[in-house]
Amino acid sequence: MGEIKILIEGYRREKGNVVYTTSTTVLIMDCDLYILVDPGTDKEALLKSLRSEGLKFRDIDVVLVTHCHLDYLLNIRLFPEKDIYCGNIVIKDPKIVRIPEKIPNTNVLVIPTPGHSNDHCSLLVKTEKGNVVIAGDLFYWKENEEPKIDIKNLVELNDPFAKDRKALIESRKKVLKIADYIIPGHGKFFKVPRC
Repeated sequence: MGEIKILIEGYRREKGNVVYTTSTTVLIMDCDLYILVDPGTDKEALLKSLRSEGLKFRDIDVVLVTHCHLDYLLNIRLFPEKDIYCGNIVIKDPKIVRIPEKIPNTNVLVIPTPGHSNDHCSLLVKTEKGNVVIAGDLFYWKENEEPKIDIKNLVELNDPFAKDRKALIESRKKVLKIADYIIPGHGKFFKVPRC
């Protein structure tokens, strides 16, 4: 069974013409490996969160981004010696290699979830509490926006940045069927409602 710790709760706030944003950053402990998901943009918050877990940048075994948007991946620069996973590929300086549906040497499943972007993926981690999906921007809310946590509203949640709305809806339906809990890209994690 994997363990999950939310290091940084992602946010998106707008003040005038400026957007302040970082992704939710998650630490997965699985098969004696530390997997850092979506390192975000806030270097100091990431450093502080890792320190509170007794970790340094060098202790991270795998860095994975759910998709290639800057608010999710800017801090990959802090891991220059690590291979970077994005979806079902890994960038092994300078090669790009396809990987199977699991992060190698772990039980963490990589699920293609296109729609917000073509390269978007989510991760399924089996924990003692149930199936947790780290969903990136498959689901997200602006800061102080009250989410409506019911299946209809989750499936139809507005995403003004979506590249393919139809694919996004299908990806959401797929994830909602398999997850007990979802960690969104920006906002609080939630329990998936059951009919």
